[in-house]
Amino acid sequence: MVLAGASDRAELAAGPLAHLVTFTDELFRSDGTMRDVYPVLAVVASPAGASEIDAICAALVKMATIPAPPVIRIDRDVDGVAALIQTVLESGLGRISSYASTMATELVMLRRERETLFENFRVLEDAFRARNWEPASEIFAHDAFVDPKDEGIGRLMREGWVEQLFPVSSFGVSGFALHFRNLAKGSGEVIVTLDYVENGEGVAEWIVPFSDLAADWNFFSLPKACDGSPRTLRLRISANGAEPPAPSLGHPIASRRYAARARTPHGDLDHRPLAIKIYSGIPGVRPTALPNSIAPSSLIGGRRIEDYRLPIDALRAVADVSVSPIVPDFQTIRFLEHEDAIVCHPLPAGISAGAVANAVAPGTVRFSARATIDHAEGQPALVGFLLAPSAANLRSEIAILEREGAARRSAYFSGWRDVIAGESASINIVLDSPTQRTMNLVILSRAKGDSVDFSWLKVSDFRLVRHFEVEPRGEVAHAQ
Repeated sequence: MVLAGASDRAELAAGPLAHLVTFTDELFRSDGTMRDVYPVLAVVASPAGASEIDAICAALVKMATIPAPPVIRIDRDVDGVAALIQTVLESGLGRISSYASTMATELVMLRRERETLFENFRVLEDAFRARNWEPASEIFAHDAFVDPKDEGIGRLMREGWVEQLFPVSSFGVSGFALHFRNLAKGSGEVIVTLDYVENGEGVAEWIVPFSDLAADWNFFSLPKACDGSPRTLRLRISANGAEPPAPSLGHPIASRRYAARARTPHGDLDHRPLAIKIYSGIPGVRPTALPNSIAPSSLIGGRRIEDYRLPIDALRAVADVSVSPIVPDFQTIRFLEHEDAIVCHPLPAGISAGAVANAVAPGTVRFSARATIDHAEGQPALVGFLLAPSAANLRSEIAILEREGAARRSAYFSGWRDVIAGESASINIVLDSPTQRTMNLVILSRAKGDSVDFSWLKVSDFRLVRHFEVEPRGEVAHAQ
């Protein structure tokens, strides 16, 4: 705490300040740095010592961190003045100086810790920015676990649906990816719908042709991320076509609630979820690691989705409303009891038609079915569907369709689809607006060529989708 010149070493080394004095030649290390001392005052016992103190004080001023210490001359009464200085230094001033030295040491340690924290923060910030460079960030994943024993998932999609709850909140979800284990054979569509469990309100629907799906991860994007209060999202997958692509399943999980389920029980779905990845981020932008991006076919905000089938009793009551100049000697329209299908055999002229009365409920927006020629030697034919009002004269509607090639404005016509033996044709009708009233469903068939030999046209898997308006609930008010 006391600074003295090296020339005064002999006078001060034997006195009471010996253990408190740092001499000028000991103040700096060989590399120019200052030792761990803090000079409170300087003592001078000779003119040479005074010169050395002046030089050191000038050096301390350049450092701008330690003030120049006051100088006390003790050249006349070394022992008396030294004893007084020692008393002052070892009293309160000494304790303050010792405390200041301790504080300086602690500040050095805190500075080192702060630099370490800043370095760790920079590493975390770099990692965060690198993560957010991706347009969409994965927030949950059930990885694919393809088992050769997994069978029948495609059949479940065709005969009903496969359903999966998202194990994360809907808040901020901007898309999801599904893994398909193989490519489809033939034509058809995969229908994917997303809705909320709490009130059944729909979010979006994707109708994807088989050819647009990859045997890998397929990203289904949303035009905007889900907002509002956190709710539970439910995914439902169905398909039409002969052999739809089968979605992959993930590893077994303990929670039965978040395992996939189907309309009918299936052993492979026991405690196994669908292979799925859930993303948040920029809506409508594909994650860079995925091969494709599929936009919704329609948005269903504020409406509830219901997927329903035609009852067997309605199919069994199918009526022949054919319009043809030919009167065949066999039944062209009938119901196949054990296959839940309707046979509609075309005639060389006119249109063979079977009507299912009051089959289409109000609010229906989509209708699909599957048509096959159930004979190996069956000649090609054309198939179509007509939705007509309940009070309409169906034969008159079909006659206008045959004559003009288009239906009346009050009816909906699917158009004609080719069907050949050995292949299944998927017919899908998406209406411009939901039906406002109950309507009749008419199955139509006509000849494609000169012959209709063995053209036993079998139509099955009648599936309809209707939308209902949903009343605003608490979560919507909360979102506003």
